[in-house]
Amino acid sequence: MAGRALTNGSTSIPVFTEQMFEGLPRADQRRWAHAYVQGLLTTPGKKSVRRLAATISSSPATSQSLHQFVNASPWDWNPVRAELARWVERQVTPRAWVVDQAVLRKRGEHSCGVHRRFIPSTGRSVTCQVGVGAFLASAGAAVPVDWRLLLPGSWVKDPERRRRARIPADAGLRTAEQHALDLIDTLAEGAGTAPLPVVCSLDPAAGFGVRTLLHGLALRGRDFVVPVPGNLHVMVGRHLRMQRAHGGDGHGLVLAAGSLLGESGGMPAAHTETVTVRGGDGRPMTVVTGFVRLPGQGSTGAHAHRTYRLLAVRPDGERRPAQLWLTSLTHARTESVLALARLLPQAAHAVREMRDGFGLLDFEGRSYPGWHHHMTLVSAAYAYDRLTRPAALPAAPERRLPVPAPERRLLAAV
Repeated sequence: MAGRALTNGSTSIPVFTEQMFEGLPRADQRRWAHAYVQGLLTTPGKKSVRRLAATISSSPATSQSLHQFVNASPWDWNPVRAELARWVERQVTPRAWVVDQAVLRKRGEHSCGVHRRFIPSTGRSVTCQVGVGAFLASAGAAVPVDWRLLLPGSWVKDPERRRRARIPADAGLRTAEQHALDLIDTLAEGAGTAPLPVVCSLDPAAGFGVRTLLHGLALRGRDFVVPVPGNLHVMVGRHLRMQRAHGGDGHGLVLAAGSLLGESGGMPAAHTETVTVRGGDGRPMTVVTGFVRLPGQGSTGAHAHRTYRLLAVRPDGERRPAQLWLTSLTHARTESVLALARLLPQAAHAVREMRDGFGLLDFEGRSYPGWHHHMTLVSAAYAYDRLTRPAALPAAPERRLPVPAPERRLLAAV
């Protein structure tokens, strides 16, 4: 097998892949892992197996071997991802564990986990797979190190579909927030550093259980910064008149989080503070903060004695609804909390870069193991390129895309 020993920065691709895949049991698996990653990094345009093979070798058998390695070879992706996380931690100093989802559009109905889903940000329904990803995020980059595939009931409960896609017996019906908590548990088990704050968004407008996510984080004792919807109920004050509606327990007043700015009834002014800070784009913004609790967990629940901080953020001069964040970092400076919040759009940016420059959407297989193999290899290729690229060299145009308007607004709002 012929191929270029491409060097990017101070680490060559062979050195990188040898470290990433040294745990694979067979030499041929390690060889094809290197070939696939090198193909992802050096093949322009679409990253189909045929095009990857043509880039790295003149042998007509290479395409079949790569396809076999990704789709049928029984290698475990979990040790590779654990090694990738350790490698990323050595290259950068992560500031947070970011969990976000990737909507992977697909044609046809046979790829594992594919289904129709309404995407609130576009107002359209698409045929797609949904991956929930864990990213190690620093001030300059968010790098994916682990993934879960969301399997709808139509896949989990269909024995024939499970058989054809080789879905393992322990892959049951799990929500996006349950996958997110699984990812956080895995990061905590393998982290080479102390646990980091969790920044997590699973699009509450699409119906994901924000309260379930918050409850799970509280049970685990994880610090977090999480965007929340305006209708999330929060409780303020210990000496206000009891209000039984919506889970009030006699120790405070239950209000919608969106009332923090006084737009729908209003949180009592005695329980809020308004500050002006500079956003990520340098513009001044108004931040209203208040200390709250989450009702409805009972006297012994994970939230029973925990106080959180709610922030409503809006750039000055804008009339659009404020961005709401809930955090367990009650004693942190407002600027520090918002700096963590600004890490969230980096995960979406990484997904776009992987989509347009690293073949994220180009997987041609249909199996559950194949999907996880491909996501692992793409993540490794992206990590190598992103973290070893010489700072003086501009990125390839197809890998550095302008931030779409919705994400520019989110960046500006924090």
